[in-house]
Order: sequence, then structure tokens, then C-alpha cells
Amino acid sequence: MNSLTDLSSVLGPHHPLVTGQTVDASLVQAALGNRPEQTPVWFMRQAGRSLPEYREVREGTQMLEACFNADLVTEITLQPVRRHGVDAAIFFSDIVVPIKAVGVDVEIQPGVGPVVSKPFRSRADLDRLRDLEPDDIRPIIEAVGAITGELGSTPLIGFAGAPFTVASYLIEGRPSRDYLHTKALMLQDPETWNSLLDKIARISGEFLRQQVLAGASVIQLFDSWVGALSRPAYIHSVQAHSATALGMVADLGVPKIHFGVNTGELLADMHAAGADVMGVDFRLSLDEASKRLGGNVPLQGNLDPATLFVDADVRERAIDSVLDSAAGLPGHIFNLGHGVPPNADPGVITSVVDYVHQGRAR
Repeated sequence: MNSLTDLSSVLGPHHPLVTGQTVDASLVQAALGNRPEQTPVWFMRQAGRSLPEYREVREGTQMLEACFNADLVTEITLQPVRRHGVDAAIFFSDIVVPIKAVGVDVEIQPGVGPVVSKPFRSRADLDRLRDLEPDDIRPIIEAVGAITGELGSTPLIGFAGAPFTVASYLIEGRPSRDYLHTKALMLQDPETWNSLLDKIARISGEFLRQQVLAGASVIQLFDSWVGALSRPAYIHSVQAHSATALGMVADLGVPKIHFGVNTGELLADMHAAGADVMGVDFRLSLDEASKRLGGNVPLQGNLDPATLFVDADVRERAIDSVLDSAAGLPGHIFNLGHGVPPNADPGVITSVVDYVHQGRAR
């Protein structure tokens, strides 16, 4: 993927990619496999977490309540762009927002994460999931339109959780270290497993589609926990469902980023699910990741988040190492190798952006 064809027929005349607002943005160009003069930078979990202005605006509001409040979503999404000068906004949301929107009883408990009141453990539970409709996420669609209106030439990245990760929350009922219930269902009852992941894939895919139609110029599918699987298990039980989710925006022409944690052994298979750009976590160098992908895939990553807590000279050497590792890539989007830690110093995050921007793309 190295160009954008005429997208007006699918995105409409006012989409930022159609009007030309974001076509030449460094992040969009890097995602298309080009090398803009300046390496683009954004951070996973940049929207909030470490910012005092985020904590102030979120005070007294539960996480999922905030995710369905158009004004809050707009403000929180824009905050890191204003403060850090990053090259893209990532839509403020959560992996469980689409399943909350279709009626699943899920809440995000502080210090714990998503908690499902009644975990999905049998075929009968499939009836608790229905298709996602635009009206289910009307405030979110409104927020995307407001955000892109404010961003101008800075692209918005749409966001959704991949089928395996969303399924793991539904089945385990809360964050897990070993995913025993999830893997057991996958192995014991593949028919129910595939039906569940197909439903989730269509919900996540529709969530991405609506964000793009409302103005997002790029999307990222997060498979946070798929690194818990072996490669054969991923290929046999997950890959096709990730392909379904990504396929639901394929006709819209926007670049698609796919990211997972601890997925070095799965990179080629995750890419085969339909991504244009592969996110790489901090466990694998970008040049090695590129070899595993045949040398022709744009990559995103992959500074270790721990470097946000070291002295500037140590951090700058680590940034240089990432940029050097990315020198031979067809396209490179600078990012952390996972999300921004909530206790990171916002000034340090800004300094990383400035340091990457100071050098020409390598």
C-alpha cells in the first residue's frame, strides 16, 4: 500500500482524506510505506493517563461514562496533541466500549480493569451479543466529527480491540495472567469459540468503520493479549477473526495498523490478517521484525516505556537505537513498545517527540 485512490465515493466529500487535509500528513504517508522528511510520532495511551489536565477533566466521571460523553472524548483526545505536538491523535476509548454499547454488563474498576458481571462460558451466552448499530455509539460518532474538525491536518487514529483480547475479557470476566478459561473454551468447544469471536469481530469491525466514516484517517486494531497463544493456536483459532474485523474497513481505503503485546513470533501471521502497518512491542528490534515480515512492511514502534524514567542522555541513545533500527524500513511510525505509563512525566514525553522531530527520517 503506497497510495490513496479516490475515496470520495466511500468516505464522502468532507472526510479529511478526501479534502486533502490529512493525505500528506507524515503519519499517513509513513503508514502508506513512504518516508516523509520527519519521522511521525504518537504514543499508545497518550490520551490521558499521565496528563494532569486529563485527571482534572475526568474527576468524578467513571471511565466508561467518559467514553460515551462526546464533549469529554473530544477534549481528552485533543489534550496530548496540544501538549506534546504528536503527529496523530488516538481516539479516546477503551477496548470494552463496543461490547458495553451492545448491552454487555461491563465496568472498568479502578486498579483492576474491565470486569464483566457474568462471564461468557457457554454457547447460551452468545445470545447476549448483538450487532453494533450506529445509534449505539451516537455520542462517539459525534465526538469523532468534532475532533477531526479541530485537528485540521493532523490525522485521527480510530481504535478497537481485536477479537481475541475482547473475548479474553468476556470469558475471564476480568484481566488475567494465564487466560485459562479463554484457552479452555478455545480448545474444548471450537464451535462456540468461533461463533463468539465472529460476533466480536463484527462488533469491533463496525466500531472501526463508524470511526472512519466519521473522520478517522487511520485505524489501529489492538490485540493486547494475543501473545499468550502459540503460533499454531493463533493461526487456527484467531487469525480469521482478526481478518474479519480488519476486513470491515478494507473498502474504506484507510491505512490499518495492527498491534499486539509479546507477539514477535506472530508478526507475519498478524500481518496476513490484513494490516498495512505492524506495531512492534519493545521485545524485538525493528530491523529483526522487518526481516520476519519480508522487509516490505511499514512498522510502528518501539521505544521501551521504561526509558521515560531514565536520564536524558540514556533516553536519547535508546531513541537513536530505535531510529537506526528503522533506517531500512519502507515506512516508520515512532511509538513506544506499549502504552504510556500513568506515572510518566509529561515533560519527558514531550522531549521524546521533540528529539525524534529534530532529526530527519533515516
